Amino acid sequence: MGSAWEADPRARLLRRVGAAPSDLGTTGGRDGCPDIWELDNGDFAVIGRDLTAVYAEGLPEDAVIGGGERLVVIPRATLLAAKTQIPNA
Repeated sequence: MGSAWEADPRARLLRRVGAAPSDLGTTGGRDGCPDIWELDNGDFAVIGRDLTAVYAEGLPEDAVIGGGERLVVIPRATLLAAKTQIPNA
């Protein structure tokens, strides 16, 4: 197996994937804008509510939230709006 994936902090936001939160009606103003962004290295950044503490205990055995990781929740509409812009490979 290869080495574990690491997020590259040098990667920059390239483009929004899907519709803007204001277009979807999911914005709570400046403090509540769930969003998905493609980074210039091909990875994705997700802005959502941190619910790590809520879901951590109920994860299946093969799902682990590692140190430095957070489980975030985004509205269904945010992911569905991005679906057509996420590459298959």
